[in-house]
Amino acid sequence: MKFSTALISTALLTGTTLAAPLTAERAARHEARRQARATKVRHGNPPFLPDTQSVIDLSNNETVHEQYSQNWAGAVLIGTGYTAVTGQFTVPTPKAPSGSSSGDYAASAWVGIDGDTWSKAILQTGVDFTVTNGEASFSAWYEWYPDYAYDFTGIDISAGDEIKVTVEATSTSAGTATVENVSSGQKVSHSFSGETSGELGELNAEWIVEDFQEGSSLVDLANFGTVTFTGAQATSGGSSVGPSGATILDIKQSGTVYTSSSVTDDTVVVAYQG
Repeated sequence: MKFSTALISTALLTGTTLAAPLTAERAARHEARRQARATKVRHGNPPFLPDTQSVIDLSNNETVHEQYSQNWAGAVLIGTGYTAVTGQFTVPTPKAPSGSSSGDYAASAWVGIDGDTWSKAILQTGVDFTVTNGEASFSAWYEWYPDYAYDFTGIDISAGDEIKVTVEATSTSAGTATVENVSSGQKVSHSFSGETSGELGELNAEWIVEDFQEGSSLVDLANFGTVTFTGAQATSGGSSVGPSGATILDIKQSGTVYTSSSVTDDTVVVAYQG
């Protein structure tokens, strides 16, 4: 971040001389995290069975029956013709799990189309929340799996902000991902077209908190408190449907269940319980 002479003079006159260096330090830390993230390509995955790299098959699962996953918690609707998914949540303040040492801990909240009973592609967008030695940071991203995730620019996110996330498929190989900071009014969007690495089947709609992959392994899961998707809606065959009746997923790793998820007609709640 650059500061002009005029801005520095204004700061001196208004008694805010500490603002510039502190802001610069935060910007430097953010840039360092961004560069570290760039060397560890971030991407999501389909839901894996606990402690495996085998994708869960929910196609024969009874609705509202809980399943455990290595990396997904939340709700998955299974059907046909899903072309849009949306939801809104309050950005949590991530913390290191109780008794954990210093280091990086993270999780991600997102909405998406496909990824379970159709594992060839996922159109998704959301927000990562990370805590590094007690300091929280946040990034909005979009992804057309199996390509990896890309960070949005032009949007700032802080704990407590209300974020609306939406994906819309205009065909099986095209669509849009949108993240809106309702609290600040900032809104960013990315359009996909001609995606040939993996085409959508439009069979799944999801509201998920994920232990995402960075580099070759899953990140250490942060204590994210509770993420509640409100206004949770999907579009199927031109009609709006809510998550009631969705299959519930919770994260289980090394025998420990880390989340508790539930749904109503228009909400999906994912609570950390590690």
